[in-house]
Amino acid sequence: MTLDQFPPAPAPDLRIGLLGSYGGCNTGDEAILKCVLSCLRAHRPQARLVVFSRNAEHTRTHQPAADTVVDWEGVPQKPMLDTLAGLDLLVLGGGGILYDGEARRYLRLVRAAHERGVPTFAYAVGAGPLREADDREAVRTVLPAMTEVVVRDEESRLVLEEVGVDRDLTVTADPALLLPPEPFTEQMMRQEGLPLDSRLVGMSVREPGRAAEKLDEDDYHALLADVADFLARRLDAHVVFVPMERQDVRHAHGVLSRMSAPDLGRILNNSYSPGEILGFMDHLDIVVGMRLHVVIFAALTGLPVLPLPYSGKVFDFARRTGAPALVGVAREQAGLLLAEVDRLWDEFPLRQEDLKARVRGLQERARETCVRLGALLDSLDGGARAERADLSLFTPGS
Repeated sequence: MTLDQFPPAPAPDLRIGLLGSYGGCNTGDEAILKCVLSCLRAHRPQARLVVFSRNAEHTRTHQPAADTVVDWEGVPQKPMLDTLAGLDLLVLGGGGILYDGEARRYLRLVRAAHERGVPTFAYAVGAGPLREADDREAVRTVLPAMTEVVVRDEESRLVLEEVGVDRDLTVTADPALLLPPEPFTEQMMRQEGLPLDSRLVGMSVREPGRAAEKLDEDDYHALLADVADFLARRLDAHVVFVPMERQDVRHAHGVLSRMSAPDLGRILNNSYSPGEILGFMDHLDIVVGMRLHVVIFAALTGLPVLPLPYSGKVFDFARRTGAPALVGVAREQAGLLLAEVDRLWDEFPLRQEDLKARVRGLQERARETCVRLGALLDSLDGGARAERADLSLFTPGS
């Protein structure tokens, strides 16, 4: 047998790291991680997937597709950097991680990867606000050295260009648009004390903070209480608050305490996976949401949804789905907000097909990120691997 008769040796399995806001018990971020892991498994079933997490135990429990989970906060640096040096690729994101107080921390690890010769890929990241000098400098110097930078919306592209990032930026869509739903059963509904024979209004609140720095807590609690009372009366409905982080529960109670009919309000109490929260949307009739991923889940389910744009990312998603795009969340907007939600309910049968078409388009954009990452993986192993992904398998609901 001659040398050319021997089959080529298989390329060694790639070691791929994922760095994002993972392990922080935010349902939206966990949805993103699940989708990015699914993308990588579709392209490289045998790759070694290493997740850098804020809470490794949480990630190990909730993300079984990860092979290795490494704590990266409050731990000795050398073991973490040794793990980083052993990677073939570091994937940053997705999700909104490039903002004041956080961008510099994530990009410190990206810079360390570059120093060790590890290529990096930004997976549909979100950016802004970026006003602090250290964060702006980190973004301006690190992103141009990345192999490819994909952002999830036009707002993020504009923020990065304003900071001075001098490189090509590709705009796609949020990875969670490809999340498959999981059943939210009648038994789960009963455990939550939710009626099975009544209309249900979904509502999402969030805490003020760096990512929502202009929110006035008392102001928006009162505004949402007005909306909840209006919808409860208008639709003869119960209002269900959907927490995406622990802090959301306190703010949901703040809204409930201001409702004139708090007995018609409920807060989801148990812990659910992102897919189960998406499945819960099937029980709702309309959604009013501050959290981006509640808005995304509602749109995926084909519900009438009124986004409350506390930040540019929510406004951008509202614009892309054709939803009413109000500017800001303030009590003086109560009349306008109630008029919009009333019109949304009445006109939604005429808007539904347009929403579905727009969501399908956004899902194609989200899938583009995965395709781009797959092309980079092919270039890393030179196309020598015989096993190739069938991306038709990586579709919503798979």
